[in-house]
Amino acid sequence: MTESEQTITVLYFAAASTALGITSEQVPLPQGGLKLSNLSQELASRHPDVDLAPILGTSQWSVDCEMVDDPETIVLKGGEEIGVICPVSGG
Repeated sequence: MTESEQTITVLYFAAASTALGITSEQVPLPQGGLKLSNLSQELASRHPDVDLAPILGTSQWSVDCEMVDDPETIVLKGGEEIGVICPVSGG
């Protein structure tokens, strides 16, 4: 298995990027993969100094540039690009 198959790339936008001070990171996956619905908990545990849970709780997800309606149905196996799409306001 190559390194890209064992990790995912998480892209942070808007409030998530501001809170973390980064726009992306590589996240290793457990053997057998990880449900997208469990990714919020994994990301929050990787950044214990940032109150990321409320931001992720209101965000939507994309996988390989496709918006996800039901994160419970997606299992990340490695190599995917995940977007954390935060709500934005404006006029």
